[in-house]
Amino acid sequence: MSITIPDGQARHILVVDDSEDMRDLLQRLLERAGYRVVLAADGQASLTQARLHHPDLVLMDLSLPDLDGWEAVSHLRKMPEFRTTPIIAVTAHVSPQEAERALAAGCTTHIGKPFDTRALLQVVARLLVEGSSTHGL
Repeated sequence: MSITIPDGQARHILVVDDSEDMRDLLQRLLERAGYRVVLAADGQASLTQARLHHPDLVLMDLSLPDLDGWEAVSHLRKMPEFRTTPIIAVTAHVSPQEAERALAAGCTTHIGKPFDTRALLQVVARLLVEGSSTHGL
């Protein structure tokens, strides 16, 4: 599946997941769609990678070692440069209460695992286009 990047530049996406297999899957999927991908295996590393690479969008697992995804999202939202960055919770926590908790922590939306790859790419593309208009990109 090919995605047209609105301004011709590849967008940076930060993928945060403690599963190496999931990071690899998401990296391959996103890179094939034309995105540049940065990886983090835990919540603390996600904060470091976000500060270093200033991603246009974050895919965040919620069950992470050390600093969990809910806390990592809360920390990101406190930083001015990430207040409006789209953050998608990509997680096995799929109950309505956990989805509400993810949104309350600052996630833009919630996608349960396992997920449909085409649907995930559509949500990523939509949020990046919406983010482009709000970020002036």
